[in-house]
Amino acid sequence: MAGSETHNYVIVGGGLEGLAIAWSLAERGETDVVVLERDTLCSGMTGKSSGVVRCHYGVPSLAAMAWYGVDVFTRARELFGDDMGFQQCGYVVGVGAENVEPLLANVAMMRGLGIEVGLVDHAAIRELWPALYLDDFAAFAYEPRGGRGEAYLAGMAFAAAARALGVRIAQGTAVRELVLGAGDTVTGVRLADGSEIHAATVILAAGPWTPALAASAGVAVDVRAQRAQLVLVDQGVPTPPVPVLSDLAGLSYLCREPNGELLVGNSDHQAPEYLDPDNYVNRADESTVEKVIGKLGHRLPDMPDPRITGSYVGAYDVTPDYNPIIGPSPVPGLFLATGFSGHGFKISPAVGRLAADLLTTGKTDLPGVDPDDFRYSRFAEGAPLVSPHPYLGAGEMR
Repeated sequence: MAGSETHNYVIVGGGLEGLAIAWSLAERGETDVVVLERDTLCSGMTGKSSGVVRCHYGVPSLAAMAWYGVDVFTRARELFGDDMGFQQCGYVVGVGAENVEPLLANVAMMRGLGIEVGLVDHAAIRELWPALYLDDFAAFAYEPRGGRGEAYLAGMAFAAAARALGVRIAQGTAVRELVLGAGDTVTGVRLADGSEIHAATVILAAGPWTPALAASAGVAVDVRAQRAQLVLVDQGVPTPPVPVLSDLAGLSYLCREPNGELLVGNSDHQAPEYLDPDNYVNRADESTVEKVIGKLGHRLPDMPDPRITGSYVGAYDVTPDYNPIIGPSPVPGLFLATGFSGHGFKISPAVGRLAADLLTTGKTDLPGVDPDDFRYSRFAEGAPLVSPHPYLGAGEMR
């Protein structure tokens, strides 16, 4: 790309969030937008997403954003001509006795936002997933409109829609640093080849790579790449259609894959591990596999002939409070959309709308969402965004 270009918006990062923002800006008529992706679209952590769609959060703004996402995923075929791989199989949260009160409080909050969620009993869960061992669960919440999607397909759908409206997308275009102008204002980006692209606003949506780029403009972004290990298991027979299970008694989650295998993830974030997103082993370690085998054998004791078929590792771009930063940075000309902490896929449609609203009008009318919740300055203010009703043992991921 030519170094003399100037645009209204340059988005750094061609993953799910950057592409959602590009699409949402274009929907508002802001089409002088260029997306810069160092590799190929959605080739970073977007492709490592487990694709869970759920609204079960303790932070109201996050729950409301996820509910907005459910609507977009449900109407994806109509909006994008692509279903984004969405399977509305439902979503169940099961808790032990120690977490019944938070469950009741969070369900009440979500229902107050208009989210379709309810409390269900053991008998209802046995009908939804007969093979589960349920005796150590004390209560359940069920979202019939939750389920699974495919983050890669969603990102590519956002990209196609944005392109159709006039957005330019450049792949294989690595950004080396941000460019500062008078008054320490960000005026553009410098590419790996030394050329520059100028912009009225640069939007950093580069996941765990955001801090290094922000630092080139003197902005400290407290985001770390947290190791997320996922294991694929064949039960010996294909798993029938079942809801996603968030097991907060055993601190894991189970998702049925389209081929009938199970994707098993970790919900215990009390001792997080961090990694270099450019240099790590892309398979679960032995201790994690052992834990998965133990937890899965407990929850599904009658698997006919279970075997592990594969594993992979992603990285959550986590903030200190496990909630994203979405909004202007302390430096003029730089907007941040980072730190999605494992929530990014399900809220991506709302992230696009929220960012586009703030960029164009400085406010949003997203129902139930307070943009101030996601401000950059909350950490320095000692005001992290946390759930009023957290689940014991589950860390801040809720």
